[in-house]
Amino acid sequence: MAQVLIGQRLKALREERHLTQDDLAQMFGFNDRQTVSSIEKGDRKLSAVELLTAVRALNVELDYFTDPFRLVSGEGRFNWRQSGVLSPRLDAYETIAGRLIAAYRVLRDDVGEKPALMRATLTLSKNPRFEDAEAAGERFAAEYDLGEAPALRLAEAMESRLSVLVLMVDPNDDGISGAACRLTDLDVVLINRNEVPGRRHFDLAHELFHVLTWEAMPPDRTEDTSETAKRSRVEQLADCFAGGLLMPRRIVEAAADWKAIGADALPATLNGTAERLGVTSVALKWRLVSLGLLSKATAELVPGDALRNNGRIGGLFAEDAQREFPPLFSRRFVEIVARAIDEGRVSTRKVASLLGVAVDDLDPLFAQHGVPAPYEI
Repeated sequence: MAQVLIGQRLKALREERHLTQDDLAQMFGFNDRQTVSSIEKGDRKLSAVELLTAVRALNVELDYFTDPFRLVSGEGRFNWRQSGVLSPRLDAYETIAGRLIAAYRVLRDDVGEKPALMRATLTLSKNPRFEDAEAAGERFAAEYDLGEAPALRLAEAMESRLSVLVLMVDPNDDGISGAACRLTDLDVVLINRNEVPGRRHFDLAHELFHVLTWEAMPPDRTEDTSETAKRSRVEQLADCFAGGLLMPRRIVEAAADWKAIGADALPATLNGTAERLGVTSVALKWRLVSLGLLSKATAELVPGDALRNNGRIGGLFAEDAQREFPPLFSRRFVEIVARAIDEGRVSTRKVASLLGVAVDDLDPLFAQHGVPAPYEI
């Protein structure tokens, strides 16, 4: 494992620095680049002296090559949904998130779980319209039998049927909504669990679009979700996909006779329907406009403060502020961690450090997910 890991990270660093295998061969004093190629493939071990040479010449820490519980440049590509987050804060949290993802990857392999053989993809035309993305979202909800409130079953379907790891997390900045991360053998979606349910569900469906279209439409590392930000077409398509998935036409059409509802009753109907679907009232309002069930003029007359489940602290109804947020991480994640501890693959102290929690918090974490606490605890 260590030999393969070092080779992979040497290659990732070489490509990040725009170096050739001949450049590294010269750095190590090898006669040809074939030796470097063998090291990168894991076929040839890097000696201790050669490893120190790489550390010094490439100006990285030794852990860069040897610590499996971290993601290094090139191992994982991120797409962050954020608003107003300064780069140092985002970089710092990406490091933390990378440790969670790397921990899952290592412990999954240690307990004998195999990565998915194939990734699910979303087929769209070469230049898809917004309507095409909405239709694709509706098809996804139907194909995976997500029921009358797709938002409530989406995370479970992503983990159990698509092998996409979904992690509920506490970012270091309220402006971070979530992210998608792509590795060679794993897809991960992270969601800020402190947001209201409708926003969490929309972020999840939005990032699922990126997971399903990553190679065809690779997203940028960051997406500005503020109202005044200029959105790329890929992000707009992701929004449309999320709207179609979470609010299929047949469900919202059956919810009410939208064109017949008076202006006074419209906010309450939007709020009630949004609550049942697990979406924000604003998202539902604009989905109705997209479907032609509500005019844009009428939608713009609905006061924002009359719509619930529509924001972070300060923009919540009292009942929203009192909600219990979902437990950290996910059942799948916690199951793998518990098995690894139980089989002696990792200590509870190491797990607590990787997860950023106290050792005493592990037992309640397992209980929250209905996972038996491992023997060591």
